[in-house]
Amino acid sequence: MSNPLTLYTDANFISPYAMSAFVALEEKGVSFELSPVDLDKGAQRQAGYLALSLTGKVPSLTHGAFSLAESSAITEYVDEVFPGTALYPANASQRARARQIQSWLRSDLMPIREERSAENLFRRPRPLAPLSAAARQAADRLFAVADCLLPEGAGELFDAWSIADMDLAFMLNRLVLCGDAVPRRLADYADRQWHRPSAQRWVALPRPGIA
Repeated sequence: MSNPLTLYTDANFISPYAMSAFVALEEKGVSFELSPVDLDKGAQRQAGYLALSLTGKVPSLTHGAFSLAESSAITEYVDEVFPGTALYPANASQRARARQIQSWLRSDLMPIREERSAENLFRRPRPLAPLSAAARQAADRLFAVADCLLPEGAGELFDAWSIADMDLAFMLNRLVLCGDAVPRRLADYADRQWHRPSAQRWVALPRPGIA
């Protein structure tokens, strides 16, 4: 490949944002190298990594001499540059809605993220404390939005699969895979997304730091 692709992710492969970028590349069927960044050792703050990510976050993507951080920026870039499976709807209003969903999931629902760490999705089940009142309220808000957006009987949010489906499913699975009560059709939707081949390739990555 004249312009090789490298995706920089967290070393334990648990970041929902890294997973989103990984799935985007897998869906496009392009060859890329996976480069883990040890966040626990502060590798994201080293000068070499900052030079390509700017923000010191994962994921970051390099494509030849070009580098880019922030997962939604990466998925939009990948969708525009590479042919193959569309990551966003062709319809302008649906495409805007997909971007709205991505932005909302990254900026809201903090109690769920705090009490149902992404690590729980990739480790052996263990007892967890019940959700706090704040987390239950966040979960109810998540369910209400997802129920409103997901057409009855549909397996995807829009006319075809989009990367927003993967992002929404990850948030729902923070609850589903931890044994919390989730409306059946939303749990089924999250399970369907989780078993998409591109997602399962991420799930299958080795995680020596996760017991």
